Amino acid sequence: MVKHADKKIGRHTVSYGGTLLKRVHTLNLRKKTVLLVLAFLLVWYLFSLSGTLFDPPYSTLVSDRNGELLGARIASDGQWRFPPADSVPGKYEICLIQFEDRYFRYHPGVNPLALGRAMIQNVKAGRVVSGGSTITMQTVRLMRRNKRTYFEKFIEVILATRLELSYSKKKILALYASHAPMGGNVVGIDAASWRYFGHSAESLSWGEAAVLAVLPNSPAMMHFGRDREGLLKKRNRLLRQLLDDNIIDQTDYELAVSEPLPDHPHPLPQIAPHLVTQAFLQNPGNHIQSTVDKHLQMRAEEVLDRWNTEFSQNGIFNLAALIVDLETNEVLSYNGNVGFRTNAYGSQVDIIQSPRSTGSILKPFLYCAMLQEGALLPTELLPDVPININGFAPKNFSLGYDGAVHADEALARSLNVPSVVSLRKYGVPKFYDLLKKAGLTTLNRPAGHYGLSLILGGTEGTLWDIANAYARMAHTVTDYNRDGTYYEWENFRLLRDHQPRERNYFVKPDGQSSNLFGNFAMAKNSALRSKQDESPLFNAGAAWLMLQALTNVNRPEELNWDFVPSLRRVAWKTGTSYGFRDAWSVGVTPKYLVAVWTGNASGEGRPGLTGARTSAQVMFDLFNILPATRWFETPYGELAEVAVCRESGQLKGMYCPENSIDTLLVPAKGLQGAVCSYHRRIHLSEDGQYRVYEQCAGDRGIRSVSWFQLPPSWEWYYKQSHPGYRSLPPFSPECTSGNLSDTVMQFIYPYPGAILRITKQLDGSRGKAVFELAHRNPSARVFWHLGTDYLGETSSIHQMELSPDPGEYILTVVDENGISLSIRFEVE
Repeated sequence: MVKHADKKIGRHTVSYGGTLLKRVHTLNLRKKTVLLVLAFLLVWYLFSLSGTLFDPPYSTLVSDRNGELLGARIASDGQWRFPPADSVPGKYEICLIQFEDRYFRYHPGVNPLALGRAMIQNVKAGRVVSGGSTITMQTVRLMRRNKRTYFEKFIEVILATRLELSYSKKKILALYASHAPMGGNVVGIDAASWRYFGHSAESLSWGEAAVLAVLPNSPAMMHFGRDREGLLKKRNRLLRQLLDDNIIDQTDYELAVSEPLPDHPHPLPQIAPHLVTQAFLQNPGNHIQSTVDKHLQMRAEEVLDRWNTEFSQNGIFNLAALIVDLETNEVLSYNGNVGFRTNAYGSQVDIIQSPRSTGSILKPFLYCAMLQEGALLPTELLPDVPININGFAPKNFSLGYDGAVHADEALARSLNVPSVVSLRKYGVPKFYDLLKKAGLTTLNRPAGHYGLSLILGGTEGTLWDIANAYARMAHTVTDYNRDGTYYEWENFRLLRDHQPRERNYFVKPDGQSSNLFGNFAMAKNSALRSKQDESPLFNAGAAWLMLQALTNVNRPEELNWDFVPSLRRVAWKTGTSYGFRDAWSVGVTPKYLVAVWTGNASGEGRPGLTGARTSAQVMFDLFNILPATRWFETPYGELAEVAVCRESGQLKGMYCPENSIDTLLVPAKGLQGAVCSYHRRIHLSEDGQYRVYEQCAGDRGIRSVSWFQLPPSWEWYYKQSHPGYRSLPPFSPECTSGNLSDTVMQFIYPYPGAILRITKQLDGSRGKAVFELAHRNPSARVFWHLGTDYLGETSSIHQMELSPDPGEYILTVVDENGISLSIRFEVE
């Protein structure tokens, strides 16, 4: 307790106790202020480093599966500044520390002796001749990018110690090396190594590492065309120090000092340039390690360039190809186009991601879908005759018809008419939904918009989507054969994640990738696993049968494939769009998928631009640079063995001869497939010359036989390519009564209920439609009637040219035996 002592001086009284209290109060206030300031400084010190030390724009880099650079795109500020690395190469680290900061590993971010020495030198010189900055301080300077002042130097000292508390020496070195100026528009040793020496920083020699270590001290010295003697002297002095300190030996020293300085900048690699462009567009400023194999990519590019040289002579300038490892679903080669460096003929267009007319490349999916539903058997006969369905009149590529053809052969030969007939039976909406589920992202209109043309190229698709759909069918077989399990499909991978995985992909929930590289952050830090698919899109048995059918692809009308060397077993399919604008070829084995597109990015069609003549040749050349692989194992668990008629391809019927029965593997639902309807029991006279009935056989006698009989319109074409086919004998004169029109005659054109469009000729006159009839007895006379009007008669060749006005009509034909047949059609 303080006792007050008052003293009176004149009229004033002084209180010693009150003064003491005031002084104590003032002292406490000052202490609190100091403490608050110190606390503020401490807080500032602790939080002085931002979460992001460097935020400049970086170049986009893409490397292959082994880390080798494929290509890069410059940063948005025009600088070659590669994304920061986690470490620096050993030679560069030694050179940098020796030149810039020998005590880097021992000081806390600041070297007081170096700062004192620099201050003395600067005072004596009257100007700044030495900085005394450590590597850590220089890293802070690069981070702040402020003007160099004494106050800024003080801030650098403080932040340098703070940086040392937060990051390891290794990390600080990496930050400095990634952001140090290297002359011109080059920043960091990674960019400098490629621009000045043409290789990665990991491959730097002692001479090259020394150049990059001294260069940030005077980056303007690395200017091509100027005298860089000063840079050379700096480098050699550093190399001499390394020799004197026994860091390198005499041989290394002599080799290093003999290395000349680079005399021009090196271009960065331009391998898989379209892939690099996709990375730049989708994930700019990142270093992406792809699944591509650099050496396979370069060999594939050589193959494509060689074929492009040949194709360009016919005005076909663009070519794209994918090679995929189906065991991992990783893209090994991504060739978006050819001629990227020349910038000519649409070479900058990435065809792999560009929608193009599909041609016939989608036919296998319809074949597979119908097999697994039991709507089709592998060898079932399909009609191949001229048809007209509501004005849609598809034609085969060869412009010829077989009358009837087995389903697997129709697929292998890519016949159009059987495909259209099959799609009409299966249903356009169902097939449309199937293609969307298979991953075709370009089906952006209702099913009715495409109609039956959907199977012949009436839609567009990308090489990426179509290749994924083919791979999906191949995976269905291999997955089932491996463990009897189906897995949810996941698109091709282009991103290398270095994690143990079983098919990790980065896709949207609906299975369609919105970004070739997925979510980059997710891709770097997570691994997704496939799940069992309880309802697979494709059945392993149907997919295997489809692949088997595609091993027999042959186009004798287009090209003789005997010349193809080492033609290995590949399931492959070609496609050619209308107007010879797009040529496709996709091939699969259990190990690899190769997909090729040929054409012009402009959409210009060229004669001879077909899948077989262009893309297929490139595809097999690409398969030839891949290792040979085994073939798909048979998924017996998803197949059943059935007896089928060899001629009709349908299930064995009661009238099928025993010597024409084969056994066939079909999907389970194939057991409910169509029974042979083409073998029928007929009655012949004893001499086999006539057909008879029991009530009219008379003295001719009668015997029953099994006969393979096709509809008249099929038969007319079928027997032209099948000389062994026997037409039914005529009825005996005693047995010709009754309506036999269905078995004697059939219209080839028009199709029942057809809607015809009759166009004008060049001279403006109205054109004509050719109506055609098949008669089992070609020499028979046939009389033609349009409504109540008699048109004339035909014999041998039953054709009639007509030009009816718009409206609905009934066309009737009557042969000389009185057998009649009618058909209804409409003219628009």
